[in-house]
Amino acid sequence: MELAPVTIARRYRGPRTSANGGYAAGLLAGALGAGAAEVTLRLPPPLDRPLELRREGERMLMLDAEVLVAEARPADPGLVPPPPPSWDEAVAAARAAGGWGAPAFDECFVCGVRPDGLEIHAGRVESRPPLVAATWVAHEVAPEIVWAAIDCPGAYALRGEGRGEPLLARITARLDRLPQEGERCVVVGWPLDEDGRKRHAGTALYGEDGEPLAVSAQLWIAPRPPR
Repeated sequence: MELAPVTIARRYRGPRTSANGGYAAGLLAGALGAGAAEVTLRLPPPLDRPLELRREGERMLMLDAEVLVAEARPADPGLVPPPPPSWDEAVAAARAAGGWGAPAFDECFVCGVRPDGLEIHAGRVESRPPLVAATWVAHEVAPEIVWAAIDCPGAYALRGEGRGEPLLARITARLDRLPQEGERCVVVGWPLDEDGRKRHAGTALYGEDGEPLAVSAQLWIAPRPPR
């Protein structure tokens, strides 16, 4: 079953020439129509051209001229998020993060420094290492924006200091509630495991009442070390 194609505008880039992984995953999960979904990114999602959406059984595929870009299926992250830090703790953590990390992501919709982006820079919560946190005042609220917001904090959690250069390979997320426009939210990330270049992290988004709005389990791939 084919659906109307989707085009990811350049505004929603992660690396400079491809889409933010969380945003692209959120679009695909929305097309799937599941409350919780696992999205695997097979290729960097292209920008500014129509991408085909095709349902195959329980899976939803995103294709670029018949080349598989990403696929989604119903799945729950299976994580219990930690108690959230306070707003003030998250503010302090974000300040300590010192902005974006690797130059390749300085224009990222989520963790870059851009007036039209989310500017979520997660830093270590001083009293609760290895937890990292940042704040986000929700705006332009949509499911794919929330998926984006809980993407990059996982990369920050892998190091605890700065964004680093890993690329998102898979994100399994559950969205329980969209934040209200203007709601003050806290987003956190924490490392889970690593196996060679494979790094695992969890992230969560909390509303003003401290209740989790979304949670994700993530797989990141670290760059190959220089020879």
